[in-house]
Amino acid sequence: MQSLLNRTQQILPSGSANILARTFIQPIQDRRIYQHPILEIPEKKKVDFTWNGVKLQGYEGEALSSSLIANGQTVFGFHTRDGSPQGIFCANGQCSQCMVVVDGLSKKSCMIPLEEGMNVKYAELTLPKSHESFSTKDIPTKEVDVLIIGGGPSGLSASIELGKQGVDVLCIDDKDRFGGKLVLQTHKFFGSAEECYAGTRGYRIGEILEKEVRKYESVTLKNNSTALAVYSDKTIGILTNGKYELIKPKKLLVATGAREKFLSFPGNTLPGVYGAGAFQTLVNRDLVKCSDKVMIIGGGNVGLIGGYHAIQAGIEVVGLVEALPECGGYKVHEDKLRRLGVPIMTRHTIVEAKGDGKVEQVVIAQLDDNWNIIEGTYQTYDVDTILLAVGLEECREFTDKAKKYGLDVYSAGDAQEIAEASAAMFTGKIAGRKILKSLGKKIQIPEEWEEKAEILKSKPGEVQLEREQFEDNEGFFPVFHCFQDIPCDACTAACSHGNIETGEEGITEIPQFIGEVDDCDGCLRCVSECPGLAVTLVDCNDDPDNPVVTFPYEIWKSDVKVGSKVEVIDDFGATIGRFPVERIIKRGETLLVSVKMPFKYAKSAASVVKKIEKVDPQLIYEKKSPKDSSIVCRCERITAGEIRKVIKDGARDMNQIKIATRAGMGACGSKTCNSVIGRIFREEGIPPEDITPRVMRPLYVEVSMGAFAGLD
Repeated sequence: MQSLLNRTQQILPSGSANILARTFIQPIQDRRIYQHPILEIPEKKKVDFTWNGVKLQGYEGEALSSSLIANGQTVFGFHTRDGSPQGIFCANGQCSQCMVVVDGLSKKSCMIPLEEGMNVKYAELTLPKSHESFSTKDIPTKEVDVLIIGGGPSGLSASIELGKQGVDVLCIDDKDRFGGKLVLQTHKFFGSAEECYAGTRGYRIGEILEKEVRKYESVTLKNNSTALAVYSDKTIGILTNGKYELIKPKKLLVATGAREKFLSFPGNTLPGVYGAGAFQTLVNRDLVKCSDKVMIIGGGNVGLIGGYHAIQAGIEVVGLVEALPECGGYKVHEDKLRRLGVPIMTRHTIVEAKGDGKVEQVVIAQLDDNWNIIEGTYQTYDVDTILLAVGLEECREFTDKAKKYGLDVYSAGDAQEIAEASAAMFTGKIAGRKILKSLGKKIQIPEEWEEKAEILKSKPGEVQLEREQFEDNEGFFPVFHCFQDIPCDACTAACSHGNIETGEEGITEIPQFIGEVDDCDGCLRCVSECPGLAVTLVDCNDDPDNPVVTFPYEIWKSDVKVGSKVEVIDDFGATIGRFPVERIIKRGETLLVSVKMPFKYAKSAASVVKKIEKVDPQLIYEKKSPKDSSIVCRCERITAGEIRKVIKDGARDMNQIKIATRAGMGACGSKTCNSVIGRIFREEGIPPEDITPRVMRPLYVEVSMGAFAGLD
């Protein structure tokens, strides 16, 4: 079979830089997820559309990019500079890698809802449609008390505070539903049960917040609405379903969240290299199995949770790579992956992505104490997906421009400071109260709110493996398998008898059972509501020497049956033995699996699992990859070597680099490459104070010129 690139090159006229693969598409596959341990599979209306002349089917209203990937199409076009294949990266409208041509116009496929009869083609150089005659329309201007840009946890929480006081609020979001990144989260959240719904799944929290906002008539929610620019006359231009309008607010709240950081390595733009948000969008929001084998890069909470979501979607996680000596995310998230048999390789880095037109292999290597690759440690794994979870950066463009033009602007959530969604809810509430005070409302901000927000932002504490445990083999008692101080009180809130407490420092301390024999009634709420799946319950009532231990379970539910034997493992992933299942009950979306075993194992038993079979590397890769070949600017395909040369020639201005190389001039407006270019400056020994930052564009998102004339 001819390679994808060779095939597309044969279609071109000689010497053409624009690869027009009009007659070639990838093999059509059904990549839908039809069973999921947590999510229900909704019924949706199927519609027909064409992809490069071939008829396909998708679900009406879903993102066009998801429809394409659900049909096995991961290559969306070919770059005009070098013919390289392009595919989805962020699924958040921040980059332009998913650009396709829809009915003759270039569109970001991740932001376009699928409609019946759409004619979709590879992205290529296109001439704009000409209009023989058209009439312009006046652009309406609307005044509001408060405009909130972003309908995620912070924007919705602020809307609730403002709505309670009857303030005229317009809250906009560029997606088809509200909730922000909560929509993508199937796991139960940490934090405070009373204040930010700890123990509730992320997508449910999004639904709860939106429902609460809609109680207040003074708040207008507008989805599919993108903020384009902040203007010097203190208006904000927004585009809603193709219609442009100006909003003139008294107060502006920026709750735009964060964008994922990009990583520079050879092969980093191959289709199949996803940001974590794009991966979760596909598998959790749109129920598309976008991968068979994935390697995760980054051991923070985003990467650890992404790995767990992949397993729930039936995707094999080959491993997780983290450059630091330890993962930076919560240990309970890390433990869930380790118990499932996922190799977590700290002090390692990605070296290269390899493949012919798409990801087929990943090369990793070990790092020394000076962050240099240790020769002879290169390993190559067969994968079809690389999930990048290497950090986030605040979306601050609107805040900075609003301050420049003198708007009374506030920020909340990740747009203010990167933290967990539980903290974003609190910072949204605080911002809402601050805006109310600035509007002259007589309302206070409780002192403890700021303190709670800081607690929820706190980093995980030291691992503590030694703790007191309940010693007697009598009655019921819980066992806590969390060994790290993190902000969470889900289990203490779940215990109706008050038998579970954290320490004097509050919700950041590890919980303990403080009751006596017979104080616990075995209700199992602590087991079912723990976000980390880190609580088990021991029942010694019927047979103290062979108690029944109940575990939370959210993977491969069809493999666990009453009467069958399951593998039980301890806190460190070691197998204790195989024991019979006595009972299975369902609490919400979580199964509670009760297993009978000897008492000597009961307190160390942490989980029942079906371990993933370990994948060994295919070969040892001894060739060192040229780092200067890495793409830094995805839009214009500018390499690290090209940028490094300009810096060595004396450039100290981001705008000089833009002129010399076109880096930062692409469709995304340097949202993905700006921080990577800054890193290259640092590598070349240039201090930050010597670097002139880029000039920000007046528009933050690409838009048709006709929109400003009032045309759809």
